[in-house]
Amino acid sequence: MFFLPSLHLLSLLFSLLPFSSSSSSSLSFPNFQLLNVNQTISQIKTKPSKITQFEELLKNQNDTSKRLKLELFHRDKIQSFNQSHHGNSLFLSRIKRDVKRVSFLLRRLSGRRSRNYAVEDFGAEVVSGMNQGSGEYFVRIGVGSPARNQYVVIDSGSDIVWVQCQPCTQCYRQSDPVFDPANSASFIGVACSSAVCDRVENSGCNGGRCRYEVMYGDGSYTKGTLALETLTFGGTVVHDVAIGCGHRNRGMFVGAAGLLGLGGGSLSLVGQLGGQMGGAFSYCLVSRGTDSSGSLEFGRGAMPVGAAWIPLIRNPRASSFYYIGLSGLGVGGVKIPISDNVFQLDENGNGGVVMDTGTAVTRLPTVAYVAFRDAFVAGTGNLPRASGVSIFDTCYNLYGFVSVRVPTVSFYFSGGPILTLPARNFLIPVDDVGTFCFAFAASPSGLSIIGNIQQEGIQISFDGANGFVGFGPNVC
Repeated sequence: MFFLPSLHLLSLLFSLLPFSSSSSSSLSFPNFQLLNVNQTISQIKTKPSKITQFEELLKNQNDTSKRLKLELFHRDKIQSFNQSHHGNSLFLSRIKRDVKRVSFLLRRLSGRRSRNYAVEDFGAEVVSGMNQGSGEYFVRIGVGSPARNQYVVIDSGSDIVWVQCQPCTQCYRQSDPVFDPANSASFIGVACSSAVCDRVENSGCNGGRCRYEVMYGDGSYTKGTLALETLTFGGTVVHDVAIGCGHRNRGMFVGAAGLLGLGGGSLSLVGQLGGQMGGAFSYCLVSRGTDSSGSLEFGRGAMPVGAAWIPLIRNPRASSFYYIGLSGLGVGGVKIPISDNVFQLDENGNGGVVMDTGTAVTRLPTVAYVAFRDAFVAGTGNLPRASGVSIFDTCYNLYGFVSVRVPTVSFYFSGGPILTLPARNFLIPVDDVGTFCFAFAASPSGLSIIGNIQQEGIQISFDGANGFVGFGPNVC
């Protein structure tokens, strides 16, 4: 075990933000920063790009034995199936997914399981694939031999890697042809007696083959056969990866073929690559509405120098989730008076703070959220208010503004590091006419979830072997 020194990420992040007026004015107010209203609104007015523009997103890597790198982009770019989702409707669709995602996480952590399905239950009724439950960011990988390119959603809160497969008795609509294992020379079905099958939650057996199922918070699911298959990441080929070949799937991911589980369990891609990549991966989530792409990297070479590192916290009740220590919240450079106990993981596995790529909006226990929100409202008394929207109760009417000055918002991590967020990561547009909302919400339980809106644009790295997560120093 090694220890990486704590560093503060302060002005680095917001000094790189584009401002419509001179950024020098923000330097005289170290506890405030500028939000570019015009630019942010123009980004959400941009029509989502069609899938055909992103057919070649993978980059070859020279040192493939120590590092894999993929381009990463927001799901809003994959909207050719539903081009009507613009502005307010796109926002509301995202929030509906988010509410279901949080419900799913809470149900998993409470120990309440969805009912187990016997083999004969795999014949579920055909339902719409448009009812989305989770998933915000996509990568493109190759599946099988020869490789068939597929869009998959990254999910740091799930373990199983899966794609929809032929014969597909029930499949939702995806952008690429559904994967056909009959056309892959490397597809090997996993036997029921295999040690791999023993690691699958809710596994079953049918015809000597290991059956799997994964249930999600909104009733969506994937069910099918577990297999060993070859996956291709850019120029790197990884053999014998355990994946789910889903023959019956209720759709969660518009356009995506399945899911790339990055959780802490043994069947996640990170767990399966552990020996080769040291349990290390790093991602940078591109800001929503932009034409740029982020990145997802695996391996020790992905660990940045100069990051602010904090320990990961293990919860035996939820090994898939990445827990971190949070000691407080800050507004305008001042730490809010909230008890440290609010964010602690207790001995029974309750509470705590989870980092999750599949949840958009950060959730905080009610007592912490109210104090946090009230401090932000006190620092924005000069801005015109607007009615609440969906799960957001603190919104502003910024129509006609070029830029606005807002107080800084910070996470105080256990051990000392402070992460101060860019303004676009906490005051977000919910329509294309100038309504912006404070992008946090109260949690219905003691669990805190740091969502992907707050993670956007910041390089985040997980060093599973040594038990640390790092923030920065790079931005995307």
